[in-house]
Parts: sequence; structure tokens; C-alpha cells
Amino acid sequence: MLNTLKNCFDDIKMDFLKEFSLKALSHDVGFYLFNRSGEIVCKKTPQAKCLDAVLAGELAVSHFASGKTGWVNVGQSEDIYAYTYCVNYVPVAIIILDGANSNSIDILCELFEFTVENLQLKETSASQLEKLTIELSHTYEELALLYKMSKSMRFTQSSASYLQAACDNVTELVDVEGIAILLEREDDNNRQMIITAGSGIIKIDRQMIDTLELAIQEEIGRGRELLLDSRADGGLRYNWADDIRSVIAIPLHRKGRIAGMMVAVNRCEKADFDSIDAKLFNTVANECAVFIDNDRLFADLKELFVGSLKALSRSIDAKDQYTRGHSERVAYISRWIAQQLVETEKLNLSKDEINRIYLAGLLHDIGKIGIDEKVLGKQGALDDHEWQQIRSHPTIGSSIIGDIKQMRDIIPGVVAHHERIDGKGYPNGLRGDEIPVIAKIIAIADAFDAMISKRVYRNALSIRQAVGEIEKGLGFQFDEMIGEVFLASDHLQLWDSIQDGFIESWDYSNFAEYGAEAVGTLLQ
Repeated sequence: MLNTLKNCFDDIKMDFLKEFSLKALSHDVGFYLFNRSGEIVCKKTPQAKCLDAVLAGELAVSHFASGKTGWVNVGQSEDIYAYTYCVNYVPVAIIILDGANSNSIDILCELFEFTVENLQLKETSASQLEKLTIELSHTYEELALLYKMSKSMRFTQSSASYLQAACDNVTELVDVEGIAILLEREDDNNRQMIITAGSGIIKIDRQMIDTLELAIQEEIGRGRELLLDSRADGGLRYNWADDIRSVIAIPLHRKGRIAGMMVAVNRCEKADFDSIDAKLFNTVANECAVFIDNDRLFADLKELFVGSLKALSRSIDAKDQYTRGHSERVAYISRWIAQQLVETEKLNLSKDEINRIYLAGLLHDIGKIGIDEKVLGKQGALDDHEWQQIRSHPTIGSSIIGDIKQMRDIIPGVVAHHERIDGKGYPNGLRGDEIPVIAKIIAIADAFDAMISKRVYRNALSIRQAVGEIEKGLGFQFDEMIGEVFLASDHLQLWDSIQDGFIESWDYSNFAEYGAEAVGTLLQ
């Protein structure tokens, strides 16, 4: 019984009773605390007088049996009072006060009631504080997860890698058997949900996808933002596989329609997903939807940007029928050379640097927009004034793209691609290492394509002849190390790729696709 009483009295209640016993003692009143069986638990009495403990216990049991509430005078003496103490409306103990006169009992009763109210406030505050602490803990975990996801949200990151990270992060906080993210894909004009990321054990077949889509639509129709289904809620409402005990599914919205869903099955350590789980999953799913939407907008932006760049380069080529396609070929050959430099370990170029080399090649002649078409298409020799116009196109090109901050890293390739190693180039007469690597690469690509293309003033050279001219210019016109790497590469494969419209067995199916990838380097 004593253990039962101690279980009912937490530290707050025991401190309250001890405090009250001292207040009673200060009024020369004895304090006794008994359990319901009459066993004494606590005793504080003045030295001058002391009620017999056995008698006090008998009075306590008798008072408890009477069922009376509040402070009640007990026994034959007028100075002994009893009180039944309850916890959650259940009687657990009896307090006996010995030696209380009419004045002191009134004061002690008021003190007791006041202290009880304070105790209730403390307990309510403690309960609310515990609840708030739990909520804050979950909120902190949720915010930490969102911060982690937002920090990793980069435009250059693929949807699959971001969504996989989302699955991994959410399962660190919520223990489930399996989780997956499905995105809508269009194939031959048919839209269907495809698994894009996931972890754990989760079997998603066509039947389950159909059930998920139907169930989510029904839940949305009922005004709910997600699907929760469990055996713990009186049985599953939808037809799932036999091994599914609980399921949560959140739609991923894009432009007012469902573009995907996050699904998790079989909550571990619990019978079902609770409201805290639902809030976390919903928050993460919304973050994923934002990323997917931004990713697709960024893809559209890249396509728009690369289309604009190619329109610019083609507007240059259109001024001279003999140079049509030259800019795209120089961009491709520049990228080819950069890749060869990396593969032969001559230069350690990053993927972004190679992309910038490609873009600089695409725009290397953009300054020719400012050159008179008659000069560009002249069949005879150029006079000094016309030659000065031609030599100004790198500077004009630099000024055209100079105000676009995303293009500042490709300006050196545009402005310096006609510089020579021996210092006899233009526009600034740079020599040797003064010439940026990006310009040295484009210089070889530009010269090679010019030589194998028919011009107004001459016929095209053969691949062998063009390679020979490059070799003659090493150390004078062209950088020797870069030139030797280009000379050692497979020129026939390069030529075949150009003739086939740049379709390769590399990472991209066509030239335009790589262009969009390269533009992403500028926009990140």
C-alpha cells in the first residue's frame, strides 16, 4: 500500500505536503499523513504534544470510510481534523491535523486550498510543458530536415538524387518498412506513375499504383490532403497487398494537378502513422513538389537559354552562307579537345569548365554581328580598313556579352581566341601563358573547322591537310601541348560525329541536349 501511495505522489505532490506540514507545525498543529489502510506515511508534530499514532490511524480509517469531503472534525476532541486527499478524483490518503483551534484551522484550511490550487496549476503547467517540449522536439526535427533538404536543393542536382535524399532523410526520423516516391512520366502519350526514388522493402506494382491513385483522389474529394489507411482503424478501407498493415500516401502537386506521390508502408514500433508522422511526411512531400516544379522550370529555362544562344550563333552564320554551322561545330570541337585533355591527364578540367569551353566556342564569333556583311562575304582580298573591321569582332563580342554576369567566365574565350602563342595575334597581342586556356582550345577548334570548310575565297582542305597545318603552327600560332593532344586524337571519329549531326555514344543523345546541360553551368 505504501508503494501504491508513493506511485500516486510524485515529487511535486510530496513537496506540497511537506510544505503544508511545516506550515501546520508553525501554528503548533501536528500533521499526520496516512494511507487508506491507516498506515502512517509522514508525521510532523510539536514536541509539547503528540497524538497517539494508533489513535490517529483509527481516526483516519474511520474518516475515509465515512466518505466525507473537505476538512471534518473527527473524534471526541474539537481540535482534531481530517481530510481525504484525492489524486485524479481517487482517494489515496488521509491527512490528520491535531491541536487546531477555530482560528488556526480556518487559516490552515485556506492555506491548504490555496496550495492545492497552486499545485494543480503546477501540474497543469508541467503537463503542458511536457507536451510543448515534445512538440518542440518534433518541430525542431522537422525544421532540421527541411533545412537539410533546402540546403541540398541545387538546380544542377537531378530529381532522382534529391528525391532519394528526401526518402533517406525522412526514414531517419520515421521508422517504416518501405518508402517510395513516384513521378508521372509521359510515354507515347500515355501518362503513368514511375518509381523515381525509395528505400526499404516496398512492393509497388501496377495494381497498387492504380489503388493509390484512386484512394488519393477519394481522400482529396473528402477534403483531406493525404491518405492514411491501417488495420488498426477497424480494418483497411482499400484493397492492399496482404503484407501491408498501414500506409500513408501524399500527392505531389504541380500546376493544380497530381504529378506524383510519396508513399510509405508499415509503420514500425506503432500500429499506424499518427498525426505527427502525417505532418512530417506532408511537409517533406511539399518540399519535394517544390523541387520538382523548380527543376522542370529550370529545364525550361535552360532550353530557352540554349535556344537563344544558338539563335545568336546562327544569326552570325546566316550573314555568310559559307560559315553556316561554323559556331556549333567549333563549340563541339572545343569540347572534344577539352575531353581529350582530361582523358590524357594533360589538364584537370572540371565538368563545368568543359561546359564553359563549349559555350565560349558557340559564341566565339558573336562579335561578327557588328561587321558589315559585305566585308564578311567579300571574295577578294580585304583592304586595311576592312581587315581592321574583321579584327574587331572579338572585342565587339566581348562587349555584347560583357553585361551578362552569368557569361563572365566565357568572355576570355570569346575575346582571345585569335591571339597567338608568338604574340602576333589580336586584339591584344597576348603571347604564351598570357592567353587563357579556354582561348587556346577554341583557337585550334576554330582554325580546324575553318580549314575543313569551304569558304568564299578557297575550297575546303582535307582532314589530313588541316591536321598538317595545325602541326605547322604549334609553338607559333597554337599552344604546343594542347595542339599535340588534338593531333593525337581520332580525327576520323571527330569528323564522323560532325557529319552525323553530333549524335554520339556518350551521355547525350544529340547536340541540343548537351547544349541544355552546358547552359546549366551558367545558371547555377
